[in-house]
This record gives sequence, C-alpha cells and structure tokens, in this order.
Amino acid sequence: MVDRTSRLSAVVASQRPALRTPAVPIRSASPLPPDLVPTGLGTWVKAGVDYVLAGVLLVPALPLMLVCMAIVRLTSSGPAIYTQTRVGRGGRVFTLYKIRTMSHECESLTGPRWSIPGDPRITPVGRLLRHLHLDEFPQLFNVLRGDMSLVGPRPERPEIVKKLRQIVPGYDRRHVVKPGITGFAQIHLPPDSCIRSVKNKLVYDLFYIRRRSVRLELAILLATGLKLFGLRRLYQRKPRFPTDDV
Repeated sequence: MVDRTSRLSAVVASQRPALRTPAVPIRSASPLPPDLVPTGLGTWVKAGVDYVLAGVLLVPALPLMLVCMAIVRLTSSGPAIYTQTRVGRGGRVFTLYKIRTMSHECESLTGPRWSIPGDPRITPVGRLLRHLHLDEFPQLFNVLRGDMSLVGPRPERPEIVKKLRQIVPGYDRRHVVKPGITGFAQIHLPPDSCIRSVKNKLVYDLFYIRRRSVRLELAILLATGLKLFGLRRLYQRKPRFPTDDV
C-alpha cells in the first residue's frame, strides 16, 4: 500500500503547474456578516476530522484510483490525472486534482467553460467515471494538503470567478470557508449551467456556511452516499430560490 501511495503521489506531484497562480482577492459589496466568518474551536475540529477521514478514505480508494487511471491511459491520449486551478478560502488559488474524463487539452481553443449535458469533450470512459463520481477521488489529496475540506462550497476556476463576481451579488462570500469535495449545494442541485443556477447554489452555500455544524456535516456526507447509490429522494429538500439578501 505504501508503494501505491508513493506512485500516485508522484503522479499527482508531477502534474503541478511550474508557476503558482496569484490569489483572487475576495471582493464584496459590503462587509462580511459576522455569522459568515468561521471562528472558534469548531474550525480546528473540522480541519482535524477532514484530515482523519480523508486518510481513512484514501486507503480503499487508492486501488480503485490506480485502476481508473490505468483505464484512462489505455483508452485515450493524455495524462491520467487532470489538474485545474481553483479558487479556495480567502480567494487563494490552488491546484485541484481529478482523474481526467475529457479529451486532453480540449479547452485549448475555447478556453475555460462549464460542461454541458452530452458534452462531446467527455470520453466514453470519462462519462462512466463522472456518473459514478470516481473521478473525484484524487481530491482527497487536496484535503490532506489543506486546500479543501470534505464538505464545503464547490470551488470554481479563477477565470469564471472573475466574471461571476461582477454579475452575482455576494458571490465572494462563499469563499470565507474552504471549498469541499461535496457540499449542501452539490447534493441538492445539478452542476452550474447558467447564471440562475449559480445564484441558486449561492443560496445553498450561504445556508450551509451560516448553519454549519457537526450534525449538518454528517447529514451532507450521508446524503452524498445516498446520492451515489441513486437514493436522492430519501433526502431531497424543497428547492430554495435566490433572494436579494445573499
């Protein structure tokens, strides 16, 4: 197992950009409300739980990741591990790791853009990996590096963040906590596809940030497991819609 961990860590490390992208400072139209600023012992407890759970999950996930990486390399050209720059807590930019599910360098002509239903850039194997969410497993390394949490708002790319902060009031408020592999918005809503979907997710993200607790974290992790097994109806809540107070 140590050898497998070392090999995967070496692959991940080899995919890091040579130059570090500068941070994207938080910009808010008004000061952040006190209930959005994470403080106290709970923040340290959450970080400790993240490290422990990520390490535990990584043990059974490693063999599966290695198999998926091998299949990706055998069925399409390009690296098995895909990296992207994302915006994390406080606007700090970090490198996110995923198993590649799209054609190599598919954004070389279009630039960064959201994936769409039936996206032709996604490979046949990648479509299966996305459906099973197996491509997300390398993000456990991001949790161990301190870039991400197991639960939190989904991190977005700097190029897209710069545009969204101009048209979605209060968008940067979701950056007061670490982004997560899963989250309150992710388990209830589909991936972003338009500005309205971004606003809807922002409502869910801010709801989570204001009411974060051990109970809510465990509920989100449980719901994530149910979602993976197609049992979303067991936890689905009534949709919330954007308001001016975000």
